[in-house]
Amino acid sequence: MTLRRPSRRLMPILLVTAAAMTFARPACAQWAVFDSSNFAQNLLTAERTLTQIDNQVKALQNQATMLSNQAKNLTTFNFPELQQLTATLQKIQTLLTQAQGVSFNASSIDAEFTRLFPGQTSTASTTSAQVAAAQTRMAATLAAFHQTMATQSQIAENVSADAAALATLSARSQSSEGALQVAQATNQLLALTAKQQLQIQQMAAAQGRADATAAATRAQASIDAQAATKAFLGSGSAYTPR
Repeated sequence: MTLRRPSRRLMPILLVTAAAMTFARPACAQWAVFDSSNFAQNLLTAERTLTQIDNQVKALQNQATMLSNQAKNLTTFNFPELQQLTATLQKIQTLLTQAQGVSFNASSIDAEFTRLFPGQTSTASTTSAQVAAAQTRMAATLAAFHQTMATQSQIAENVSADAAALATLSARSQSSEGALQVAQATNQLLALTAKQQLQIQQMAAAQGRADATAAATRAQASIDAQAATKAFLGSGSAYTPR
């Protein structure tokens, strides 16, 4: 049997059919299906998720800032100058407790004042006793003025230390961060002010005591002089010889 060659008209059809059969594949592998609506919805979901994460990060940052500020509000200041302030006040108080003559003790002031300044003295007292009492009063007056000068000197020495403390406390107040530090710096400045006010009171007490002692000494001297004059003149009757 003799095979015929295909006619020229059938050749293109055969070639197309063979190519189609050779390269034929399932439809699902041939073309990828793209759902634009689903893709857009996924983008919106991802954007919302990123926004939520960003908001959570900002919230955590705000909480960290709040905790940091709260920590600053609880930060305290040291006050090493307090010991120095109390020490200088104690020095002045020590000077006041060393008072001679009439002391600053309220419970014994009456007895000490009456002993030094008895007012009208007995006419039976001897001249030597009156002289000794006058010398005691003069010594008490000098001691009072000496103590006043010592107190003034101590307060004058404290001025330079107070100036340095004021500069330190002012700088500390300017650098305060939290509410507690601000309050503590204010209290420390008030403590320095109170210390200076106490110094003024101590100075006034010493000066007033010295002035009062001197005035009492003059008054007692005047009383003694009047008593001596009266004793010298006697009854005042003229002398009548016999």
